[in-house]
Amino acid sequence: MILIVDSGATKSDWIALDDKGKQLFVTQTLGLSPEVLTKEVIEDRLANNFELSKNKEQVRQLYFYGAGCGTDRMKKFLKAIFKDFFPNAKAEVREDTYAAIYATTKIGRQGIVCILGTGSNCSYYDGNQLIQKVTSLGYILMDDGSGNFFGRKLIRDYYFHKMPQDLGIKFAKEYDLDADVIKDHLYKQPNPNTYLATFARFIIENKEHPYCKGVIEKGLQQFVNNYIMQYELATKVPISFVGSIAHFLQDELTACLERNDLILGVIRRRPIEGLVEFHQETI
Repeated sequence: MILIVDSGATKSDWIALDDKGKQLFVTQTLGLSPEVLTKEVIEDRLANNFELSKNKEQVRQLYFYGAGCGTDRMKKFLKAIFKDFFPNAKAEVREDTYAAIYATTKIGRQGIVCILGTGSNCSYYDGNQLIQKVTSLGYILMDDGSGNFFGRKLIRDYYFHKMPQDLGIKFAKEYDLDADVIKDHLYKQPNPNTYLATFARFIIENKEHPYCKGVIEKGLQQFVNNYIMQYELATKVPISFVGSIAHFLQDELTACLERNDLILGVIRRRPIEGLVEFHQETI
């Protein structure tokens, strides 16, 4: 059995294939980001999934693409957990950028591939290997244009009284904005980046409001400036995206790229389908 996993900060999509590439089952766990989760939490999330627990000894190959897997230390950390849970499997761990590349760009073709979901990232693919200009320092310092970026912006503007009154009233009705609740989620609970990203739903649902429209435009432009424009060929190759923010804000994203004379490639909400196609071709 072969397991293919696309793991974001919020959730992980799992698809099992047999040795001929036929799909056996599809399942989902919460995100397994090694940067923000302990060994015990990751182990619990694996063990609490019925399909994974039932089939763990049948797995021979695991291809894991995950947020927070950009360093050797994080890769080794996850591999050790997988070795214990899937005793007969050989595990390969790569950062989620590779999942985005394989899901959107054909081998041998150049392109810039971006992640805009709970977090954000951007890489150049020369047709053979990934080239990264910006090393991610996580959600506190980076993740421009992401779900947690917009969530953080909304909360700050609400507390700094910069959000229009009509929108602020609506915002307060939809979320528990008590300061103690927010601080508990951010500083005591696991996955604070995922918590922040839950607020992005509000900006998407109200994206026609002048305030939200302005925040979205500035956030996407900031992503373009800080990430995409790092590459010399930015205006020459297609730029593709994966992630929920890219999916739900694709009209705004398309307009942003047009303003910057950039070429839009493809937008996928979830890269797992493209990942499966890639691995089926290589079995």
